[in-house]
Amino acid sequence: MMPDPAPFLVPVDDRQIRAERAKARELRRSAWWKNKRSQGRCHYCGADVGAAALTMDHKVPIIRGGRTTRGNVVPACKPCNDDKKHRLPSEWAPQERG
Repeated sequence: MMPDPAPFLVPVDDRQIRAERAKARELRRSAWWKNKRSQGRCHYCGADVGAAALTMDHKVPIIRGGRTTRGNVVPACKPCNDDKKHRLPSEWAPQERG
């Protein structure tokens, strides 16, 4: 097993975090997001949980400098989103759920 790499950190202030969260709220209302979520499948574990059970996850978390863009958000089941927390996908492996 390889040791964890040093965390990738980017200074992010509260103003930036609030702005990105506002963008996320706006993106959740978009037709693009509704279409992504309508498939009902978690991006990480592949579980078919239905659209209503999916959350928006930032692949590169906001707290680590990620932005709310179509290329950085994916639908994730709540267990995967909660388990991933502020890690990058390369630092975390989902549990088999589906």
